[in-house]
Amino acid sequence: MARILITAERGETREPPVLLDERVLPIHLTDGHAAEQLVERIGWAINDAEELARQDHAGPGEVSRR
Repeated sequence: MARILITAERGETREPPVLLDERVLPIHLTDGHAAEQLVERIGWAINDAEELARQDHAGPGEVSRR
């Protein structure tokens, strides 16, 4: 069974949060609409991971800009 797992890279002392954990079947790629939805979910998870990385790199009291 294929699986997509997206986590955000965090410091070595913290467990990385799982932002997407999804079982993927061939049917997800045979239909254009289903494939678009899968790619959209992947995009959301990647954006969430980037936001977490920005927050981690912003110092205390700093505001991360998107």
